[in-house]
Amino acid sequence: MLRRLSPTGNFGDAIFRAAMFGAALLVVAIVITMIGALASYSILSIKQFGFGFLTSREWDPVKGQFGGLAFIYGTIVSSLIALLISVPLSLGIAIFLVEQAPRLLARPITFLVELLAAIPSVVYGLWGIFVLAPFLRVHVEPRLARWLGWTPLFQGPITGIGLLTGGIILAIMVTPIISAVARDVLAAVPNTQREAALALGATKWETTLVVLVNGAPGIAGAVILGLGRAIGETMAVTMVIGNRAEISA
Repeated sequence: MLRRLSPTGNFGDAIFRAAMFGAALLVVAIVITMIGALASYSILSIKQFGFGFLTSREWDPVKGQFGGLAFIYGTIVSSLIALLISVPLSLGIAIFLVEQAPRLLARPITFLVELLAAIPSVVYGLWGIFVLAPFLRVHVEPRLARWLGWTPLFQGPITGIGLLTGGIILAIMVTPIISAVARDVLAAVPNTQREAALALGATKWETTLVVLVNGAPGIAGAVILGLGRAIGETMAVTMVIGNRAEISA
C-alpha cells in the first residue's frame, strides 16, 4: 500500500543507494590510482636497485648504494613504541571524558585534546630536541641504563637522541587523534547498554567495560588511524631519532 502511494520515495532511495555505491567505488579507484602512480614513478628505482632495496642496510650516496631497511626498521619500531605509550593513555582520556568527567569539565578538555592535533610536526621536533631530549638524557635514560642496562635496549652512550625519544614524540602526536576518535566511539554507544549493565548490578567501572566491548571495533579503527599518523610522520622523528641510517637496539 505504501509503495503504491509513494513511488517517488522508492526512486529516491534507489538514487541515494547508487550515489553511496558510487562514493565507495570512488574511494577504491583513488587507492588503485595511488598504487599505480607509486609503481609508475618508482619503476626506474626498481630497475636500478631491485627489490633488494627493501632488505639492504647499506646507505652510501657517494658509492651509489641505497638500502631502505634501516629506515623501515626505524619507522616500525618508533611507531610501535608510540602505540604502546599512546593507546592506554588515549583510552584513559576517552573513558574519562565520556564516562567520568562532568560536562562542564569534559568540554574544555576535549577542545584542548583536539587542539594538540593541529600543532605542526616541526614544532614537536624542535620541542623534542631542545626540551624532551635533554630531559631524557639527564633524568630518565641514566636510570634506565642503571636498572635495565643488562639488556641491549638500554646500552651505549646516553645522548637523549634515539628511538625512545622518537617514540615518545610520536606518542604525543597520535594521542589526540586516537583519543578523539575513541571518545566519539564511546559516546555513540547507546545508553541502553549502560542502563542494562547498571540494572543487572554492575558497578560504574564494570559498566565502562561493557561500553568498551561494544565500542571495540571503533576503538580498533582509532588505533589504526593513529598508527597511520605515526608511520607517515617524518620531520619530527628525523629530528630526534638520530638522523642516521643505522639498525640498532
